[in-house]
Amino acid sequence: MKKMMHAFGIVHCVIAILFALGAIALIAIAARMGFMALTEGLGLLQAQELIEAIGILAAAVVAFQIAETITEEEVVRDANISAPTRVRRFLSRFFVVVIVALAIEGLVATFRAVHEDLEQLLYAAALLAGTGVLLTGWGLFVHLNRSAEELEPDAMAEAKREDKKID
Repeated sequence: MKKMMHAFGIVHCVIAILFALGAIALIAIAARMGFMALTEGLGLLQAQELIEAIGILAAAVVAFQIAETITEEEVVRDANISAPTRVRRFLSRFFVVVIVALAIEGLVATFRAVHEDLEQLLYAAALLAGTGVLLTGWGLFVHLNRSAEELEPDAMAEAKREDKKID
């Protein structure tokens, strides 16, 4: 069983590296887009291209955050994700980045729709509304999960001890 757990750790490590490489590629693409937009002038089209580059950077942040979370939770800590405290912390790290990225993408889509195709504004609004629903659901999850944490104070203490592995 120890060999199997070690193999899972290696697989998690490879996945984290692939997410990080994808994030680096997205950063390079966004940087190139931004540079090209700035060298072409300072008009509305260039502003739209810069906003698109920001949306790509938001996706890169999500990819890096996923890589970091996988590395910390599955490789370094080798944490038991079944404890309520650990689940809340793991999901919170993930949702913060995803919600911010979706909000940025919603703003990019809104900006693009207002300037290019007003019919697309409904889709941008749906994306932003969905982001709001995710934020609300996450808040509800954290609120409801807190009572479960109070039933398991040892899990919170263990999570804090595991955090010291990262420091």
